[in-house]
Amino acid sequence: MSVRIVTVALLLLSLCLCSYCHPPGNRRHPSKVIVHPCCTRVSSADIRAEITGKHSSQKASGKCVEALIFPTTKGKACIDPSAEWVQKFIAEK
Repeated sequence: MSVRIVTVALLLLSLCLCSYCHPPGNRRHPSKVIVHPCCTRVSSADIRAEITGKHSSQKASGKCVEALIFPTTKGKACIDPSAEWVQKFIAEK
């Protein structure tokens, strides 16, 4: 075999291995990973005094449970949407 054929074969093999090691995904920004919050348990504690913004809803899926996610002074809080204070709080807003 000539050196040229061996070189081309090694180059093709390297390209195949690289494409196998890096499966398709977000090729534009491959280092960015979007992580969505997932509540696996909820609290019914009244945290109205600590809420700093608008809440978001989470539907149950896999390990994630149904929850309302409130931003607070201490971070995000996963709250039971059926908690009595939550119903009153949302109705007031």
